[in-house]
Amino acid sequence: MTVVSMTQRKKLLYGIFGIIVGLCLGAMLRNYRTLEIVSMCNNKNTAKQKCKLSMGSGFAALEIIGLEPSELPTNSQNNLVFVGVMTAKDFLQGRARAVYETWGKRVPGKIAFFSSQDSVAPDLPLVALKGVDDRYPPQKKSFMMLHYMYEHYIDRFEWFARADDDVYIRTDRLETFLRSIDSSKPQFIGQAGRGNSEDFGLLSLEYDENFCMGGPGVIMSRETLRRVAPHISTCLKNLYSTHEDVEVGRCVQKFAGIPCTWNYEMQSILHHNSSGNRAFSGILKSKEVHSAITLHPVKKPAFMYRLHAYMLGLQAQELRQEALLLHRDIAQMTELLQIPRINKNLAPGVPIFPDDESSSDYLGDHNVLGAMPDLNRHRPRKLDEVVEWDFIAKSMYSAMHPNPKRRIESSLKEGLTDVIREIMEHINNFSRQRGRVIEFRELLYGYSRVNSLYGQDLILDLLLVYKKYRGKKMTVPVRRHLYIQRSFTEICVREITDGVVPSQAVTSSPRVSPNTDTARHFTNATGLDRFSHRVKSLLNGLERLTDTFSNSGQQGASSNRHRDRIVFVIPLSGRSETFMRFLRNFEEVALRQDGATDLLVSMYVDPVETPMIVALLDNLKARYPAARINYLQLYGNFSRGIALDRAIKSPHCVPDDILFLIDVDIVFTVQSLDRIRMNVIRHHQIYLPIVFSEYDPRPPSRFLAPDDPSAATTERYKPLAEPSDRHRNFSVPYRITNDNGYFRQFGYGLVGIYKADLLRPDLKGFNTDITGWGLEDVKFLENVLALNQRGNQRLQAIADGRWDPFEAPAPDGSSTTPPPPSEELAIFRAPDPSLVHIFHPIHCDTNLEEAQYKMCLGTMANTIGSYDALHELYLKSPQLQLFARQQSKSRGPG
Repeated sequence: MTVVSMTQRKKLLYGIFGIIVGLCLGAMLRNYRTLEIVSMCNNKNTAKQKCKLSMGSGFAALEIIGLEPSELPTNSQNNLVFVGVMTAKDFLQGRARAVYETWGKRVPGKIAFFSSQDSVAPDLPLVALKGVDDRYPPQKKSFMMLHYMYEHYIDRFEWFARADDDVYIRTDRLETFLRSIDSSKPQFIGQAGRGNSEDFGLLSLEYDENFCMGGPGVIMSRETLRRVAPHISTCLKNLYSTHEDVEVGRCVQKFAGIPCTWNYEMQSILHHNSSGNRAFSGILKSKEVHSAITLHPVKKPAFMYRLHAYMLGLQAQELRQEALLLHRDIAQMTELLQIPRINKNLAPGVPIFPDDESSSDYLGDHNVLGAMPDLNRHRPRKLDEVVEWDFIAKSMYSAMHPNPKRRIESSLKEGLTDVIREIMEHINNFSRQRGRVIEFRELLYGYSRVNSLYGQDLILDLLLVYKKYRGKKMTVPVRRHLYIQRSFTEICVREITDGVVPSQAVTSSPRVSPNTDTARHFTNATGLDRFSHRVKSLLNGLERLTDTFSNSGQQGASSNRHRDRIVFVIPLSGRSETFMRFLRNFEEVALRQDGATDLLVSMYVDPVETPMIVALLDNLKARYPAARINYLQLYGNFSRGIALDRAIKSPHCVPDDILFLIDVDIVFTVQSLDRIRMNVIRHHQIYLPIVFSEYDPRPPSRFLAPDDPSAATTERYKPLAEPSDRHRNFSVPYRITNDNGYFRQFGYGLVGIYKADLLRPDLKGFNTDITGWGLEDVKFLENVLALNQRGNQRLQAIADGRWDPFEAPAPDGSSTTPPPPSEELAIFRAPDPSLVHIFHPIHCDTNLEEAQYKMCLGTMANTIGSYDALHELYLKSPQLQLFARQQSKSRGPG
């Protein structure tokens, strides 16, 4: 009895020992693979990406997306949403990389790319799904991606989004949208679909069933994924169609018990563009783009980067507006708290607005930014400070413009469109809750004025349509007035030192704030303390700014040894006296001060004046042998187009030269040369300065008849003599006033452009069929504009797959894709007070073509005198008043 019990006891002990040994061996065998992977990952010669693919543990899944094990939705703001992007091996370095480098880095959570099992991308958070290939339709890939999310991240995020690699997501709006919804409830958010007409009856959907279309994106709450993921294998075994988004929707409907959101607004929130490959290749300023959270499809990586840059600009506008509103709130609160405005502390010793403009904490001038919008913010102290309004209707009417009635400029049209769109979005922000919508129909009329120091003011009369669709339905046309102020930001000064000389790098301009109803904003630039005392004084007048930076550019220009040479090209026919003045100007400024400017004269032979002109040029060339001073002799009737064409194609200038096409009546300074070099950019930009044109120095009253009493004391018959400027100092700036001249906005004769760009065959050069005065400059400008239109076709070339801007060329420089359409040449225009057109009598030949003759008459009329002088002459002349009344009667009431 004792022996039997001892035997049983031994058997029990041996059994327990065997069980313990077996468990230990099993644990060792189970962890052997993990230990092997860990040791392999510690080996520096093993690729990190392969380690991630080999490690199937949860730790590896967290490492792929850069998530710490301790991060949870309860203790982190970075765990709102996990975005899974379905892609393929062929798209990893194209679409997927574009997604990751744009909106993928700004997700309020984490992002990962899911592809086939043999996919590798070291720089992307990539999950290579085991047993999944890249075949289409990607049903297995979609379901396995959802299963992977559930298995590794279900407790670490509130929301899970399924996206394609051709969708753009506005992550800031996505965060706002998701934080407004309860994630603890089952949610299946997307753009609802039931298939197109071709799929009708083939999707096995019940009458009350739908699916979330996959293209614009699909969002699931954590509870939805928790209910669906355990049944994914069942859903994969029971597929009724070839559409993966349909099958995902069917699976969610069956196991989560919820359909896709039946919401009409989802068509605009998750926006699908039906333009295919050409989607988002055109204008992005549209209601659909501005109101959407996701935009689909973006088939080309170039468009993804383009969209992202545009969205960053919109986000910057919104942040600037929010900062502005905070300034206004603080200003109002300090007023209510009766804190003096001069006190910069909210409490004793607690500064809220640092004074140091060079500090990164500088928030701008609070006294300016905190001011409420007001059309009377600027109160003129003198009559000259009053800014007149322009009237906007079908045309633009301006009292002080050289063309009082004209077409509305494209820039103003675009600005008005932006303002109206923003206003309508603001009006309809809560339209759904109120059961109504207000639609814009037409701008009836408006007023606009621009103060170069303060901003743009607008008064608009809009025709709107009020539609009420809840309760008692109605549609009523209404009119509303808008009073809008778009303030300029303060002057921004920045210095670019990366390979650019300071004289060419300093820029400054007042920038218009993109939001309506805003105040000025100051953007500070570091490293420019030496300019700070100047910049503050510039607020009294923008004209001083140009002079300040021109002087600094003059100092820096002398130290720049590698400046591109400028060749002045002058078409000439006679006018020897005026040409002598030009040569004195050229010698004093270009040869003595600049030293890098040459001269090329294309002249028509005149038996009387040509020998003297040739002698002047030869004499100048002998005294300055280092300078290239050349001339071409042409025969026949004068044609400015032929003269310029022959000069451009001559061997006297090389492709690396900047050609500046100038008239003999122009006087210039060294600042003119600095601006030409600054504003002409090879292969990218040409310079068309707006010159200051001198009025006729004779009084306008010379046009009155001898019997007009107002002309009794005028010297109307005094002949006009050439100004005596033989001893003039051309380095002294010409005095610019409204009484002695005007900026010729419609003159395009002066052009700065590289010869290499001018000889481009797609630019077509100057028209040589025009004889006589004018019009050749207008035709040349039209050619440049036409070239830019062809240049805009690059986006279409990308959309059509005819050009890939991201394709790396072969080692021999070749490429598998054809070259892109021509690079456009941007046109830079700005008033240049250093370029002055000296007055000379204009004779309009009646034998000219009609268009040329009208242009000549218009130019001649503009040189008579200033508006103030003509207005005063009209008020004092009964003869002119009588003539005006007779002309008004002859036209009739229309």
